[in-house]
Amino acid sequence: MTTAGYVHGYSPDEAHRLREQADTLAGLLHDGTAYPAGSRVLEVGCGVGAQTVHLLTHSPGAELVAADISAASLALAQARVREQCPGARVEWCRADLFDLPFPDASFDHVFVCFVLEHLRDPLRAVTCLRRLLRPGGTLTVIEGDHGTAVFHPGSAPARAVIDHLVRLQSAAGGNALIGRQLQPLLTGAGFREVVVRPRTICADGSRPAMREGFTRDTFVAMVESVREKALADGLTTAADWARGVADLRRTMEDGGTFHYTFFKALAVGPAGVPRGS
Repeated sequence: MTTAGYVHGYSPDEAHRLREQADTLAGLLHDGTAYPAGSRVLEVGCGVGAQTVHLLTHSPGAELVAADISAASLALAQARVREQCPGARVEWCRADLFDLPFPDASFDHVFVCFVLEHLRDPLRAVTCLRRLLRPGGTLTVIEGDHGTAVFHPGSAPARAVIDHLVRLQSAAGGNALIGRQLQPLLTGAGFREVVVRPRTICADGSRPAMREGFTRDTFVAMVESVREKALADGLTTAADWARGVADLRRTMEDGGTFHYTFFKALAVGPAGVPRGS
């Protein structure tokens, strides 16, 4: 798909981070998302299949089509589905989001997770997706917003390394703060009944699994993935970067806390007579 360069890269470590993130957040992000048996569902930007396995688990009777522009990512996604959901039937499609090879009104539901933040033109993207929905069909979008990260102990160096990530993503044409913009974005694309609800992470001493799975293996790992780019662009020094990351890691120690908010939007597509009525 026409993306801003994927700022985190495509290394095996990044593929692992995406899978860890999806598994850690599955209960939070997929709660309330279950598609009826026989419904046709499109997952756009499926990547390495991190979310695909959870869609299959929650909606075993749905007809799932998973699309991504990367052949390498699709191969990893297929392997993950074979391992995690043996026997599941998925139609795989290599295609650009802006040129998906499906007729109008092909799907009952479209699912998009952590994709819009990497696109140069998210409004055009969701407008393209709207045409694929049958009358009364729904679009589910999940995005993060790095501006919502709050933590204790507070630290200016830790905040700085997060801001470097936001700046690098913006320079590449993406938007790491897009979560707060979902309602006007989807409304502007012509979707109806747009409802956006926050899904907040609270990682503290009472939730050690969340500290490890989200703070350490998802968020801090994501920040660390842009270290070389931040140094090369002169945004920081090696010493300042190391101090900021060390301070982020302090939030995982006794007395530390880390909080982050995702935004999950549900919107209805074209008006008309819903399928089956």
